[in-house]
Amino acid sequence: MTPAVKQLNKLKLTYKLHQYQHDAGCKSFGLEAVDKLNVDSKVVFKTLVVEVDNAYLAVAIIPVIKQLSLKKLAKTLNAKKIKMAEANKVENSTGYVLGGVSPLGQKKPLLKVLDNSASKLTTVFVSGGKRGLEIELSPENLILSSRASFADIISEV
Repeated sequence: MTPAVKQLNKLKLTYKLHQYQHDAGCKSFGLEAVDKLNVDSKVVFKTLVVEVDNAYLAVAIIPVIKQLSLKKLAKTLNAKKIKMAEANKVENSTGYVLGGVSPLGQKKPLLKVLDNSASKLTTVFVSGGKRGLEIELSPENLILSSRASFADIISEV
């Protein structure tokens, strides 16, 4: 049981676990989940860790088929500069390996922002804390369990 699953159990929130055999050669972990679970790509979200003003890390949760807008996220966080966090910083702060980073059960509490598109969905899929494990839950339960806030953070392109 991953820290993400333990957190949901502790909070007594409703969710479903979905497992699949991860292909070690696959580099697009979110799209692999879409394919292996046979779900709409609009409901599978990726967890991206960013560095804010070279001062702290934050998390953006966006659909796997979309690109993060660093400008929109910076505006949301009242920051001057945002860049993608280095892999070692991501793994050290979240406790998860790349491709299995969950917005839930992270080692250190990071500020989290969930893209507005999730608010229109009944359920979303996020990493369960390891490659090949997805958690399906309502956007409301994701907000409750991750302490995220909604914002428009995806690129229009």
